[in-house]
Formats: sequence, structure tokens, C-alpha cells
Amino acid sequence: MAKLNIVLYEPEIPANTGNIGRTCVATGTRLHLIEPLGFRLNEKEIKRAGMDYWKDLDVTTYVNYEDFLSKNPGAKIYMASTKAPQVYTEASYEPDCYIMFGKESAGIPEEILLENQETTVRIPMIGDIRSLNLANSVSIVLYEALRQNQFDHMQLEGHLTKYDWK
Repeated sequence: MAKLNIVLYEPEIPANTGNIGRTCVATGTRLHLIEPLGFRLNEKEIKRAGMDYWKDLDVTTYVNYEDFLSKNPGAKIYMASTKAPQVYTEASYEPDCYIMFGKESAGIPEEILLENQETTVRIPMIGDIRSLNLANSVSIVLYEALRQNQFDHMQLEGHLTKYDWK
């Protein structure tokens, strides 16, 4: 069963992290938060964005990037960055891989990106746009990874409440 992992490197905006947490619950994805965080996990903004799903979230926090690496030895980590040499659809996401996103104001530090050049990916954009919203970026790349893993363990068919599909 695919069990993907989203990693947020020093996230700053509680609403983004709340939305990402909700997406992780909806997809059976683990969330990893690398400190320092720009908020407290009990702030109302994070709970508002995550709604009542936050209690169901599989989330782990780490004191820094080195702590994350030491507690996840051998993890295959993809780095999402506007500075990446390849497009996110060119990567082949393993069922248990980690996809890391940087903080809203600065992204992932370049020294980390350089160490992971082979697995650093970007979402294409036009012009001089700095970046997409963090929660949107996570959704885009995560759903590509889920698609590549045939949406393993996910409900693929919806149902109407009053009618039957013909």
C-alpha cells in the first residue's frame, strides 16, 4: 500500500499547514514538520484550515533538518522548488517516498537542494511569478505521486446522495 510522506521545512503560515494537513488526511499521507515553525500547532488558524480532520492527521515534528534525516534513514526525498532542474511530472515517485516543500518566504535552502539535485522538482509557471501557494503546490505534486501509484487505497468512485448514476 502506498504511504506517501509530505515534509514541510520550517512552514510559516498556519492556514497553509492546516490545509496541507487536511489534504494529508484525505489521501492517507503522513505529514512531517521541520522546526522552527512560524506558529504553534494549537493555534486556531491551523485548526480552522484543517477543520475537524486535524485530530486524524499522522503528523511528526522534528527539531531541525538533521533530526528529520536521522529519524528517517534511507528515505527517498524529492525536493519541490522553483529552482529545480526538472518538472515534477518527470520524477517517478515510490510508494513510500518523501516530498519536501520549503517555507513560504524562502523555500528550501540551496545547500539542501544542491545535495539533492537528482530528486529536486518544480511546478512549471510562466514569467516572473515567485511561487504558487504552498498548500496548492503540495496538492499538485502529491496528487501526481498518488496518480503514479494508481491512487492505491483511495476511493476512486463517487456516489450521488439522491440518485443513481446511469
